Amino acid sequence: MRYRNPLLVVRDLERSKAFYRKVLGLRVVADFGANVTLTGGVCLQTLESWAGFIGKAPEAVTFGSLSGELYFEEDDFDGFQQRLASMPEVEYLHSSKEHPWGQRAVRVFDPDRHVIEIGENMKAVCRRFLAEGMTVEQTAARMDVPEKFIRAWIR
Repeated sequence: MRYRNPLLVVRDLERSKAFYRKVLGLRVVADFGANVTLTGGVCLQTLESWAGFIGKAPEAVTFGSLSGELYFEEDDFDGFQQRLASMPEVEYLHSSKEHPWGQRAVRVFDPDRHVIEIGENMKAVCRRFLAEGMTVEQTAARMDVPEKFIRAWIR
């Protein structure tokens, strides 16, 4: 058995495709009508077809749970934040914050209130700390990772 893809149920497939394209830069790689696969393997399924699959009325499907997220990493986190700030239609769960290990992240909602996290690429975090004058050892301690990861990330 192999894990294949996450699948998100959406109310308006066209609106969701536009969101994932504009905000995250994802493209449609397969379109099956009621289901599309985006780059990165994210699948979007229409509410109506999903309700039929599970034998429930569309009203029985709930949205807006805070129990999971899709996670992305961005190499140019500062640039991404600037671009995101120019999109008034994007609703934030929270603005950019720095986690205890040093990675900056922002969480937003997609049009159906699925949580999307965009985090700073971990190699970029490492490079940022080293550029600030931290040693490999200090960076590893700050990020709570083995030194071998830091050394591999700076190659």
